[in-house]
Amino acid sequence: QVHLVESGGGLVQAGGSLRLSCAASGRTFSSYNMGWFRQAPGKEREFVAALTRNAGSTYYEDSMKGRSTISRDNAKNTGYLQINSLTPEDTAVYYCAAKRFYCSGYGCYTKQNEYDYWGQGTQVTVSS
Repeated sequence: QVHLVESGGGLVQAGGSLRLSCAASGRTFSSYNMGWFRQAPGKEREFVAALTRNAGSTYYEDSMKGRSTISRDNAKNTGYLQINSLTPEDTAVYYCAAKRFYCSGYGCYTKQNEYDYWGQGTQVTVSS
């Protein structure tokens, strides 16, 4: 069992930045690949970014490329998502998730039903 807790969300003006954290407890976090997803009001939850367990590969949704960075510190059992140049379209609840099975390729990490554990989410609100 892995327990995930997100933090770092809040209200930020357009153009600003946020660093979301995902603290893991339970089984060894380093054994899990990590993903970030988000759900905007009235929309389905969607993939944002993913990072393999050894931090060897990263994957980003197109709108996140070039302005976000996913990272992890396995010694601290914590994952991170830095998002810059925020826009109101980034307003959503952001979730981190852990995936035990390793695979390669972008499509492998976008499938929500392949993640084993989820956090409760942290709200990000971007004002214009």
